[in-house]
Amino acid sequence: MPPKKGGDGIKPPPIIGRFGTSLKIGIVGLPNVGKSTFFNVLTNSQASAENFPFCTIDPNESRVPVPDERFDFLCQYHKPASKIPAFLNVVDIAGLVKGAHNGQGLGNAFLSHISACDGIFHLT
Repeated sequence: MPPKKGGDGIKPPPIIGRFGTSLKIGIVGLPNVGKSTFFNVLTNSQASAENFPFCTIDPNESRVPVPDERFDFLCQYHKPASKIPAFLNVVDIAGLVKGAHNGQGLGNAFLSHISACDGIFHLT
């Protein structure tokens, strides 16, 4: 059905960002600042964390539960048939080096890894 002409004049608010239940946060920073070590501690994984630049070429990704006492209380109170807790996908992205615009390091691949994330955590 086509929209009516001359409606009430109320416009819906603009939608900003991505909506969904699978949110990704990327850990970025310069090479050798401890991104992979932080990723391993945060996600309890065993990703390679060596002391040389570009130890991480392809991003490491892990799913981390987000504990919430309010969710636990509501589940105990209402006793739902199934419980689906919140999860966050954490991505360890390779470091960005000086001269990446000239093709050094990962360059555009680095930018594509960042654009796939919903949020960025900059580790210095």
